[in-house]
Amino acid sequence: MILRLQIPIPSITPNPLNTLKSHLSLPAATTTSTDSGLKFRQKLIYLQSLNVNPTKAINENPTLRSVPLSTIYSVTHCLFSMGLESSALGRILDMYPLLLTSDPYSDIYPIFDFLLHTVEIPFPEIRKSIIRCPRLLVSDPETQLKPTFEFLTQLGFTGPNKLTSQTTLLLVSSVEFTLIPKIEYLVELGFEYDEVRNMVLRSPGLLTFSIENNYKPKVEYFLNEMKGDLEELKKFPQYFSYSLERKIKPRNRMLMEHGFSMHLSDMLKVSDGEFRARLIEMQLQLVEDRQ
Repeated sequence: MILRLQIPIPSITPNPLNTLKSHLSLPAATTTSTDSGLKFRQKLIYLQSLNVNPTKAINENPTLRSVPLSTIYSVTHCLFSMGLESSALGRILDMYPLLLTSDPYSDIYPIFDFLLHTVEIPFPEIRKSIIRCPRLLVSDPETQLKPTFEFLTQLGFTGPNKLTSQTTLLLVSSVEFTLIPKIEYLVELGFEYDEVRNMVLRSPGLLTFSIENNYKPKVEYFLNEMKGDLEELKKFPQYFSYSLERKIKPRNRMLMEHGFSMHLSDMLKVSDGEFRARLIEMQLQLVEDRQ
């Protein structure tokens, strides 16, 4: 892949000698020793300074034992250059230790290039995409990100609906095993394909929800317990983003206890306090109507 990304590497990586002096309290001559044991300890100290668990990182990426510290520095340089602050950097590297031994120019910069020039995420927003979905950094642009991007584009994620730093997490989804099954599930419920398409464009999070753990139990409860109509789900697909146990069931029970009903949006979008206030208003109105 020919990179168009030309990003200067800022000199913000900690100076290895200064880092080692502060942590080891050893004279400079010792820190430059060629002793392999000391070099390994230097790596462990640097990983700890990044808030990366060395034991976990080495267990998941044994190559860390043999790579020079300069390899890890080049990775942190690369990620810093894209605006990632150290707190986010440590969390991401601890989550995906394989990144620590990657080659920035063949493994990481092509991902940034894809986000910038293909997806057209503005440079200041790149860090938000990565922080929201670190898995992007371990996804191959050609075999993983590009096919998904093309599918989402065909689905309608273009123009005013194009992917943003909030929705680029969709790019790590498998078209065959994740996206298409969710669309097919909604169609099988009774929605038209165009209706499903409009629903996911309005609420992209629908494509991130589990069929087994989210869709099925919430649809079953909506149809069987709430006696709901699919037309209402078309109008308020955000229903699937609310917790079934913590919000949907408790509020529906309170309504049923008093013999009331509400549109899904009125029932779920408000805070707990406002919901109770509306319930009281409905009770007062009922009393007035009976007088």
